[in-house]
Amino acid sequence: MMRVSTITTLICSFVMLLFATVAAADGVDYSQYQVYRFHSHNHSHIIEDVVRGQLGLKTEEYDVWTRNAEFIDVQLPRSINLQGTDVSYEIVIDDLNSAIGETFPLTSTPHHDNYFDIAQDSMVSSGKYFFFKEYRPLKTIYTWLDLLEQSFPHLVTMEDIGTTFEGNPLKVVHISTKNSTMNPESKTIVITGGIHAREWVSISSVLFTIYQLLTKYGKSRRETRYLDSLDFLIIPIFNPDGYNYTWNGDRLWKKNRQDTYVPQCKGIDIDHSFPYQWEDSKEFPCSEEYSGEEALQATEARLWDTFITCMKIKHNIYGYLDFHSYSQEVLYPYAYSCDELPRDYENLLELSYGLSKAIRNKSGKKYKVLAACQDRGSDISSSLGAGTALDYMYHSRAHWAFQLKLRDSGNHGFLLPARHILDVGRETYAAVKYFCDFVLNPEH
Repeated sequence: MMRVSTITTLICSFVMLLFATVAAADGVDYSQYQVYRFHSHNHSHIIEDVVRGQLGLKTEEYDVWTRNAEFIDVQLPRSINLQGTDVSYEIVIDDLNSAIGETFPLTSTPHHDNYFDIAQDSMVSSGKYFFFKEYRPLKTIYTWLDLLEQSFPHLVTMEDIGTTFEGNPLKVVHISTKNSTMNPESKTIVITGGIHAREWVSISSVLFTIYQLLTKYGKSRRETRYLDSLDFLIIPIFNPDGYNYTWNGDRLWKKNRQDTYVPQCKGIDIDHSFPYQWEDSKEFPCSEEYSGEEALQATEARLWDTFITCMKIKHNIYGYLDFHSYSQEVLYPYAYSCDELPRDYENLLELSYGLSKAIRNKSGKKYKVLAACQDRGSDISSSLGAGTALDYMYHSRAHWAFQLKLRDSGNHGFLLPARHILDVGRETYAAVKYFCDFVLNPEH
């Protein structure tokens, strides 16, 4: 069990790190853009006929934020005129720059900051989650994870599985105990976040899960059972290059940062890059949906494929949870097509509703249960759901696989203010616990 002196050292080291973090550099100006919600299930009509047709916008002039069975959110220039169109819409984010500002930490003012007081406050129960009061940049998160490894050496092993296009390590947090590693029948749960760079709350929620598992081991019977019986392979930031760029370049960047055949269009959508049911989407490389010229062209997808293929030899990979935002949904396979039912469909559906109920019981928030193909719009165009991590892991790697699209469903989208980090973390962790209980007792 971690001693108080170790906790104090961890906190003091991390407090110094936090205040070395500066506010985000000046990035892309979004003052001339708004986010519109079109109330229609016919996404093709909205994009092809209205956005591209009547408005005459090019791929790089608009951005689809999310789509589901009820609506589609699209970022459009403020100058557009929708009068005369036959669509129902509302503006959900009028001032994008202000919304972006709410997600960044306030500029640190060291003259007024007392490191000792902050460290002391964080020792009491009301302040133990101080790390989750703000979103954190890449370097801060990686340093925090290294400190956790030092503080919980009997539980945590950090693994660098390769280097991204821009030279950042892709880190896997391996959580296990001797009890779980010595048991040949031990099951492994894989959790990922941050495949899309701008979905910050997916990353903070994965980090919260890591923190809860570690700090409650040996204190809570439930978490102790999880770690003694299960292995966890967790990637908090699947897209470190893109995430880093959201802090110092473009807060709304989605893809990774590798070069394409068009020099001015960087990045591949990692979640369209996996080899199962991959399709060349024919999208221009500037598109946020660009899938690359071949499967696994995205560096991060290739590194993960190599790693997880090797790990499958040693681990019984039983469950997969992929955190995204936004829309408040629990999605089950498949994403690529609505014509093929997943194996063990009834149990998969039951588990989906169980995850949703666990969240509702914790916070009162409702998460809809859908097939991923319905959320992606694959019933309209198969390329929208092609090559996803969800289908890839479910088809050949994990017995159960789900994508959780976290908060919100209202007026924030990807720009959920930092004040919601803890609430989302707690409700997400409730779903993780339900998932662990199910994996350990699938018959109950």
